[in-house]
Amino acid sequence: MLAIPVVYNFRSAKARWTSAIVAVLGIAGTVGVFVAMLALAKGFQATLVSSGSPDNAIILRAGSNSEMESGISLSNVNILQDEPGVARKNGQPLITSEVVVIAPFPLRSTHTDANVQVRGVSPNVITVRPNVRIVKGRMFRPGLAELVVGSNAVKSYAGLNVGNKVRFGGGEWTVTGVFDAGGSAFDSEVWCDANVLDGVYKRPNNVFQSATVHLTSPDAFQKFKDAVSKDPRLNVDVSREIDYYAKQSQTFTRLITILGGMVAAIMAIGAIFGALNTMYSAVAERTREIAVMRALGFGAAAVVFSFLIEALLIAFVGGALGCLAVLPLNGFTTGAMNWQTFSHLAFAFKITPKLMAGGIIFALGMGMLGGLVPAVHAARQPVSQALREL
Repeated sequence: MLAIPVVYNFRSAKARWTSAIVAVLGIAGTVGVFVAMLALAKGFQATLVSSGSPDNAIILRAGSNSEMESGISLSNVNILQDEPGVARKNGQPLITSEVVVIAPFPLRSTHTDANVQVRGVSPNVITVRPNVRIVKGRMFRPGLAELVVGSNAVKSYAGLNVGNKVRFGGGEWTVTGVFDAGGSAFDSEVWCDANVLDGVYKRPNNVFQSATVHLTSPDAFQKFKDAVSKDPRLNVDVSREIDYYAKQSQTFTRLITILGGMVAAIMAIGAIFGALNTMYSAVAERTREIAVMRALGFGAAAVVFSFLIEALLIAFVGGALGCLAVLPLNGFTTGAMNWQTFSHLAFAFKITPKLMAGGIIFALGMGMLGGLVPAVHAARQPVSQALREL
């Protein structure tokens, strides 16, 4: 089979640039929406997953899906800290027992209240989570109504600057510092002493919602989990911290992916019709050219392949344009409700090479669907009749 030179397709698309641009823009818009929605879901997932550490294990009450549903006692915490695999520093076990509540704080952008996750932690929490560091001010002092706030929280909410006093839960708190958690979900939280938070919210003393332990190494997780599971005094579930937060991200990422897919699919139908119109116009204008090529020995398969190349060329340009159009969104911070905790979570769009490659493949799929039928129609043109019209 003789192959029609690809340069012919470039020249043809250039000669019919007005209709080609319509198809390119339709595909670009569809790909842009598709990639942006996936980048939104990817960013949310990455923010939550980065909250976990492979060196940490989180312990919840058996059967609990999140900290909000859980409850463990101080006696449980005392047992956990002596289990094998728990790291120690200066002879002290690296474990933080934590309480989580939701409190309203006004957003800087709208001045309306949003739910913020307030986490009561142990004083040694930064040792348990070494990726967290105080970047301004100081850590709260145990036993006092003091707060440290995440770097995203201080940017998102009014009144959380160092030195300010804020009221929530019936108590007055002093902001003493700002911490950075490396872009994780903790950056959207407010931290304070767990026992003080229990007292302000009139919760039972020495009852927590979770405990997080720092392990001697990631390989120590199974030894720790086996020991906890076999201990008859405990009725808890143990997970790697990184796996726990990955699971927390599933509901939102699945929703965004489904909604993004539906929107992209609806837009794709329009883009495919645009490609169909462009390619059918090309067939109508090039009937005589096709007949001449067939007379010169180019077979029907060569004609089909040539028209598909042209459609894929238009689709590739549209896909690349759509990816480039949304690239500035990479790293742009937005916020959404974390449906597991019902708190506001700040996160950034995350556009990866894999997502952009997926956008190009999506564009090529639209080009294939939009170009196949016109290509087959072109190959079936009666050669003798077209030649008589010359």
